[in-house]
Amino acid sequence: MKIEQIYTGCLAQGAYYIESEGEVAIVDPLREVKPYIKRAEEDNAQIKYIFETHFHADFVSGHVTLAKETGATIIYGPNANTAFDATIAEDGQEFVLGKVTIKVLHTPGHTMESTTFLLKDENGKDHAIFSGDTLFLGDVGRPDLAQKAADMTQEELAGTLYDSLRNKIMPLADDVIVYPAHGAGSACGKNMMKETVDTLGNQKKMNYALRANMTREEFIKEVTDGLLPPPQYFPLNVKMNKEGYEDIDTVLKRGTQSLSAEAFEAAANETGAVVLDVRHQDDFAKGHIPRSIFIGLGGSFAPWVGALIADVEQPILLVAPEGKEEETITRLSRVGFDRTLGYLKGGVEAWKNAGKEIDTVESINAGVFKQRLAEKVPVFDVRKESEFAAEHVEDAMLTPLDFLNDHLAEFPEEKTFYVHCAGGYRSMIAASILKSRGIHNLVDVAGGFKAIKEAGIPVTDFVCPTTLKK
Repeated sequence: MKIEQIYTGCLAQGAYYIESEGEVAIVDPLREVKPYIKRAEEDNAQIKYIFETHFHADFVSGHVTLAKETGATIIYGPNANTAFDATIAEDGQEFVLGKVTIKVLHTPGHTMESTTFLLKDENGKDHAIFSGDTLFLGDVGRPDLAQKAADMTQEELAGTLYDSLRNKIMPLADDVIVYPAHGAGSACGKNMMKETVDTLGNQKKMNYALRANMTREEFIKEVTDGLLPPPQYFPLNVKMNKEGYEDIDTVLKRGTQSLSAEAFEAAANETGAVVLDVRHQDDFAKGHIPRSIFIGLGGSFAPWVGALIADVEQPILLVAPEGKEEETITRLSRVGFDRTLGYLKGGVEAWKNAGKEIDTVESINAGVFKQRLAEKVPVFDVRKESEFAAEHVEDAMLTPLDFLNDHLAEFPEEKTFYVHCAGGYRSMIAASILKSRGIHNLVDVAGGFKAIKEAGIPVTDFVCPTTLKK
């Protein structure tokens, strides 16, 4: 028996490859399926099953394409309803894979079809669970994403999740390995650990939601406390995962069309496409196409695209580093953004050479920022509320990037203001959005809060984030 976790950092997502006696199961595959097929070929094995723990909201699964390419059976737990061929398993149903068995444990609460898959070894001993978004390391799945579909409140879903954990997962042995669908950084939970594999016994000790003496009411209160609104693209990804989608090869073929500066400009004007610049933030600051949006490949690219562009049907035109075009389109497709129409051949240099307008973002280092702060200039912090609450520049205003559009009226119309984040990535995204809205009187602080602290700029007293949650 082989088990491999295939972890994708920018999505904080774990897919799994399980092989026994030449038969393979894939759990929660990503959109691009060739790596799974190649891996099975290396083992001289055949992909037999594709297990889906639930209808994912934060990414588009590769289940439909993988089934088409391999003939494997897609398996969901109870309550799932799909527009494509799939086996909707019963609670307790078992699937044989070589010498091992995978048992269905219906664990509703995150969503009503959420299912944990229990892997039993060749001796019938419980070996591991693939817990999807039911159980994370250090946390559990948020119970507010399915309330419309399930016609239940988040509190009712949280109560259902409490029952699932107590009745299906916590009775399992402490040495059972936990393989979750996500790790730290995912919007599907609140306080996940940075580790991506653990034992159930350790989770029973470490995970607040698995406290032995925790009442149902305490669980509901703690799990629902502090939930931020989910990104707008989540329900659109759920729809694609339920109904199917275009093959990734079709998406790549359309998106990898190279366009001259003239053709690129014409396409932008004719289609209303967003011009998405995925280069490094420093390159964007030095010169970019006016009104283009910066979201660099170097950060949590796909989740920020989903959160800020939101509509998966939005046409997109790319400005990308040479050779990174296909990677960009692939990563966009992971969160359902399939309408990439092409990319600017030759990049910003070609745009300049065609005599077209270039815009810039003024970006200063923390030393210069420290000097300008003496004039009591307006400062806007685009980090998360928890980051700001822990420590921030004195007198700074909080305008989180996730909800920047809700704060547009707070930015000065004429006076120069300063924007920063933790390290410089999010503040450049914010700068690009503000400039696209016609707000140009801004200055970015390069290096963000880390550089600000190192420069000795006065900040508020540190408050431990753990204390804040209490």
